Amino acid sequence: MHHSAASPDGVPIAFEDHGTGSPALVLVHGWSCDRTYWRGQAELARRHRVVTIDLAGHGESGTGRASWTMPAFGGDVAAVVEQLGLGDVVLVGHSMGGDVIVEAALRLRGRVRGLVWVDTYPALGTPSPEAEIDAFVEPFKADFAGRTDAFVRSMFTPASDPALVDFVAADMASAPPAIALDAMRYSFANERAAAAGLGRLGLPTVSISPDDREIDVASLEAHGVRSVVLDGVGHFLMLEDPARFNRVLEEVVAAFGPP
Repeated sequence: MHHSAASPDGVPIAFEDHGTGSPALVLVHGWSCDRTYWRGQAELARRHRVVTIDLAGHGESGTGRASWTMPAFGGDVAAVVEQLGLGDVVLVGHSMGGDVIVEAALRLRGRVRGLVWVDTYPALGTPSPEAEIDAFVEPFKADFAGRTDAFVRSMFTPASDPALVDFVAADMASAPPAIALDAMRYSFANERAAAAGLGRLGLPTVSISPDDREIDVASLEAHGVRSVVLDGVGHFLMLEDPARFNRVLEEVVAAFGPP
């Protein structure tokens, strides 16, 4: 069922709420995506309450925000959890959504059972220098749609479904450039804040990653993050192999203790 909540700064946040059961799974999309990227997880609502959210500036949520920061997005997620009165949740974040759920958890102390990152960081402890971030973002300013299309395609594997690749690339390339560029910069500069947030929270955290790049398991473990690696998929693993992803996610959630 489709609903709307108000973020702390008044932006309407669209979300869907399906199923019953505890803990509730709150699924948060990544950069320039929306809640439909979790369509492969719909079957989880047979065993869990599943909430999918459009962050501000994405999907059907409002766009009346001046700065697209990770704390602001975290406030979007917290607003939905609070409106639903959820007291036992697992926060699941894909890519940039992993940064967002750390910020949300800091606002939801005592309600969060655990965090699940879905290909958020392959390593922790080596933040990108500001100059490197600037150099990466610059081409997107000149040709947002073209650069985004190429960037998204590079995150799939040669074996990925071409129709899925085309859809995701076109969809993300159609995002509002001003919002996307601001969010990208804040996301890429967020590693220190994410690591610090994990330390403050002390929550069980698991990273589910594809095997298409090297994962520094030791650096993640040093920050309390346990790694699970899936083979044969790329960055959008929950769309590329939803059945296997869902099995792994349920195993991870089952291993979390109460909040």
